[in-house]
Amino acid sequence: MNLFSPIHIRNLTLKNRIVLSPMQQYSAKNGIPGSWHLVHLGSRAVGGAGLILTECTAVSEEGLATLSDVGIWNDEQKNAWKNIVNFVHEQDAKIGIQLWHAGGKGSLKHPNERMKPLAPEEGAWTVKSSSAHEFNGVFAEELTVDEIQKLKTKFVKAALRAIEAGFDTIELHAGHGYLFHQFYSAVINKRQDEYGGSFENRIRFLVETVQEIRKVIPAEMPLFVRVSAVDYIESNEAWTLEDSIRLSEILKENGVDFITASGGGFTNVNKNKVFPGYQVPFAKAIKEQTGVLTGAVGMITEPEQANDIIANGDADLVIIAREHLRDPYFTIHSAKALGAETEIPWQYKRAY
Repeated sequence: MNLFSPIHIRNLTLKNRIVLSPMQQYSAKNGIPGSWHLVHLGSRAVGGAGLILTECTAVSEEGLATLSDVGIWNDEQKNAWKNIVNFVHEQDAKIGIQLWHAGGKGSLKHPNERMKPLAPEEGAWTVKSSSAHEFNGVFAEELTVDEIQKLKTKFVKAALRAIEAGFDTIELHAGHGYLFHQFYSAVINKRQDEYGGSFENRIRFLVETVQEIRKVIPAEMPLFVRVSAVDYIESNEAWTLEDSIRLSEILKENGVDFITASGGGFTNVNKNKVFPGYQVPFAKAIKEQTGVLTGAVGMITEPEQANDIIANGDADLVIIAREHLRDPYFTIHSAKALGAETEIPWQYKRAY
């Protein structure tokens, strides 16, 4: 098994183990993906990645982080995604959508304006979280139980639109300090009802959403979840790798096929803990302890490094983020470096 071995996940077959990681582009209007998204995602498909994952895609307008994020809460957005999906498929690649709700980490300006809180006249909205909390200078209100139920429905409707748009798989973003993470981490969740307190209560919103989505998507379609395996916070309330292993087992039992093991989201990670492959051990531990397929992230930048992760059995896919920004053709270049075979678009073959 190596970086260029195919992999089968339910009825989804990927031609290699390289994935374009979701990365926000902050280039949408009214949640509609445009030409930038077509070129950004499409060029990495041309570059040979086996699976393309969209950036965080909001399931509702209030689920955005900024007004420049993409969404799939209406049919105009769905139809715009169709064009991108079709192009990726023409490149013999697969594409998944990452469904998401920012929760309390919303109502922010564009990164070019340092993601400061929006003013009312700029379109600010009321953000909500598992508990009342301040995020990035924005105060979040606590969600009611009724609002939580309605949010699950919005995730289901978004999943159905994703199917109509032709996506091959769905990933729920349950990490990086966003809404699901705001529920399962006791750092944020201070609720006293059935969605707070115990481990089982704090994971309830995510597990119930998984259950509802699994009911409506095709049985042959894989379901992915990205988690923050650790909070990177020194606190008795912090989420731990052991918690993630326990959660991953429960998600697997409820029809989740794949876990992307990332980390953090509520604080900046200590730079001393950041090095090439620094989060790979999370994917390895979850894979070994639960048997679920996993994806490795975290400063994976070299072909040999990526190949070793797969060859050693540390993870089943490598999720490449920033290196894909630097090199859209990372997969083709990796094949050349490793002496492996990969298909090169006929339009580019004269360069090789």
